[in-house]
Amino acid sequence: YVFIGMDHFALPNDELSIALSNGTLQRNFQGYSTFADTHMLSFGVSAIGFVGNSYYQNSKDINAYYNAIDNNELPILRGMLLNEDDIIRRHVIQQIMCQFELDFKTIGDKFKLDFKDYFAIELVELLELVNMGLCDLLPDKLEVTPKGRYLIRNIAKIFDKYLNNITDNKRYSKVI
Repeated sequence: YVFIGMDHFALPNDELSIALSNGTLQRNFQGYSTFADTHMLSFGVSAIGFVGNSYYQNSKDINAYYNAIDNNELPILRGMLLNEDDIIRRHVIQQIMCQFELDFKTIGDKFKLDFKDYFAIELVELLELVNMGLCDLLPDKLEVTPKGRYLIRNIAKIFDKYLNNITDNKRYSKVI
């Protein structure tokens, strides 16, 4: 098996292994895939969907879910429309988690920004992970080390402003 990332493994001839080797591996909220930017309409209690630059989650309560359906309403509990910063950060996190590197110029060109200025705080925070041997911070890129691939969430979460703003650490599972 080939180690894809986090808790994903695939046979060498599987499409995930091929995508990893040719640089087209993707990731969405359900895991690694070859089609993460595809719209995902989700149905059922607590289902999460992705359309354009928005995410939604259906009601977690089965009675509320069916009441909405019976009333010809969408059973959506909550949704989020991504702003420009969210889109940039989603792309950066995607690159780290799927390509295991981040080219600062490519990001800067794609989003018309100076990467080092835009992510100045994050670059300082990465130094601790560099000292732990999880990644290398070069003048023009971030490279995840083989050891860092096993703890890729720790690296990627540096760029997640929502995760960094959570004061209740019990909301998400711990990496280690």
